Amino acid sequence: MTAEPLRFETTVDEAGQRLDAYLASQISEASRVRIRRGIDDATAKVDGKVCKASYRLREGQRIEFILPPPPAAGPEPEPIPLSILYEDDALAVIDKPPGMVVHPAKGHWSGTLASALVHHFDQLSEHGGASRPGIVHRLDRDTSGAIVIAKTDQAHQRLADQFKARTVRKEYLAIVSGRPELDRDLIDHPIGDHPTHREKKALRTDHSSSREAQTFYEVEERFPGYALIKAMPKTGRTHQIRLHLASIRCPVLCDKLYSGQSRLTVADCRTRCRCPQLAKDRKADELLLQRQALHAHRVSFAHPLTGEPMEISAPIPDDIRQLLLILRQTHLKG
Repeated sequence: MTAEPLRFETTVDEAGQRLDAYLASQISEASRVRIRRGIDDATAKVDGKVCKASYRLREGQRIEFILPPPPAAGPEPEPIPLSILYEDDALAVIDKPPGMVVHPAKGHWSGTLASALVHHFDQLSEHGGASRPGIVHRLDRDTSGAIVIAKTDQAHQRLADQFKARTVRKEYLAIVSGRPELDRDLIDHPIGDHPTHREKKALRTDHSSSREAQTFYEVEERFPGYALIKAMPKTGRTHQIRLHLASIRCPVLCDKLYSGQSRLTVADCRTRCRCPQLAKDRKADELLLQRQALHAHRVSFAHPLTGEPMEISAPIPDDIRQLLLILRQTHLKG
């Protein structure tokens, strides 16, 4: 049975909008991907004629649109490019870009890594549930770098067992604001829910949500006002590295939740480094960074089928690499 079409009529304020954008604004319960699928299937008509997504509307036009049914389960495939660091029949390791959510959640139903995975791979494990095809572990939205994907349920279970046993070695690179007192140390503080802020975590003991959390770090380079740190979490709590580094007064640069800063300009960098000539060929208001400077640089584990030791590295992304080049111009490392 064919669904009844939804009907709309454009106003003067809506003239000039693209058809896909207009429908997305009118049908709040459906994702843009689902709406676009309906348009691509020729179910959108403007004044009785089938139109493309890019069609520009005029005042007083009548629109009929049949919304396609939602997918039975799981994320919708989307042709999002993937940077694949390693792949075989059992698993893949992806270099996740910053800004990409790993799996669908409220406010992030499209553009996720999960949607890219189901488009790209013919087979993914179902061990983690329909909304997380192949996803063995996660990275925060604005954290870039290596993430392991399982293609079969057997590989997924064996990889998950390694994460649970803490035999997977994860190495992150972070640029922090401030300079740690010690060159290396183990931060050992339990993490639990924040008492007032739903999006944040907090260092908490003796609370029902508290879980042990340990992060070992080493200072790779020091700069005036900043440092490059290698962090190796022994546990895998939400926001663990970000919260632990903030606890030693060295928050990850541009970490909005735990540093209070969400962007870095050339002028900011010059001020903190106390070097007015830093990056003198750049404008003071040039934006250097607008996401947390945290990168999952390397992951090591045993292959889930062969037991062979695996070590996969993700190259340092351009935004962090360019910022490091600028900081190194100070020649004041110590």
